[in-house]
Amino acid sequence: MRVLLTGHQGYLGTVMAPILAAAGHEVVGLDSGLFADCVLGSLDTPDVTGLSTDLRDVAEDQLKGFDAVVHMAALSNDPLGSMAPEITYDINHHASTRLATLAKGAGVGRFVYASTCSVYGAQSGDDLVDEDAPLKPVTPYAISKVRVEDDLAALADSDFVPVSMRNATAFGFSPRLRADIVLNNLVGHAILSNQVKVLSDGTPWRPLAHAEDIARAVVAALTAPAEVVSARAYNVGTEKNNRTVAEIAQAVVEAVPGSELLITGEAGNDPRSYRVDFSRARKELGFEAEWTIPAGAQQLADEYRARGLTQDAFDNRFTRLAVLNARQKAGTLDGSMHVIG
Repeated sequence: MRVLLTGHQGYLGTVMAPILAAAGHEVVGLDSGLFADCVLGSLDTPDVTGLSTDLRDVAEDQLKGFDAVVHMAALSNDPLGSMAPEITYDINHHASTRLATLAKGAGVGRFVYASTCSVYGAQSGDDLVDEDAPLKPVTPYAISKVRVEDDLAALADSDFVPVSMRNATAFGFSPRLRADIVLNNLVGHAILSNQVKVLSDGTPWRPLAHAEDIARAVVAALTAPAEVVSARAYNVGTEKNNRTVAEIAQAVVEAVPGSELLITGEAGNDPRSYRVDFSRARKELGFEAEWTIPAGAQQLADEYRARGLTQDAFDNRFTRLAVLNARQKAGTLDGSMHVIG
């Protein structure tokens, strides 16, 4: 297929582009370049050819000639969503639905959308939640994802096949690093300070999925039968990686010898807690996640050391909110999060 990958210069997109290409697809990127310079060490593979365009400014003509769109681009940080919810909704909801509508008009046949398991929010009971569970999003980011899923289902027909991938919380190394997601963050603290610091009480459950596994799930969704996947949602991850934050932190201690686990509880109880059933993707997509949390923690520790991670870069270059604040102060980003220049 000829595939347009939005957000190809982001944390997940940088991992996904070469995996899509290795699967035989012709990949073209689309990215505003907001986080293109957030690189640790060097890029292992060159960027794919890309369109330098803000998601909100995409034109239908730019989408013609593609067989599929893989839509990863988003403002993906809950603190940002709380600080500027209207911008989160503008980009993550309205621009995403607009993109899908334009893609359908341009004759794109398949639209694979990066949703999130955080749509499940706070779940009661001990049962694993599957794709038919009630959705209880608690942040603007997650609420936006639910709205887009609904909008995509309304657009589906015999010629336009949308698929929503509810990704577990991502982890694992990408040259365009994010340090503000749980495992990546804990490993960085362990390397830099010898402390694995958990600000909650450590009891909330989280499902995690490696960046490479998320990419492999997209590959499966691109070629699965239309009659199976159209307007369908899939949890992406593995039950083996349903872990409490305390268990995730313990895996980091084991990957970074000499580090100390500190569970402070100072942030209070996190309302987001859920364990997820991933069987639908196994049955209908033939997808099986490969990476475990301990293996991912070891990968991150090795890459951080080899590429010379520093405290300044960890705090400022690889934390989304810090990057956005710095770019606004530098005048390269306006108040609506449009890149200037």
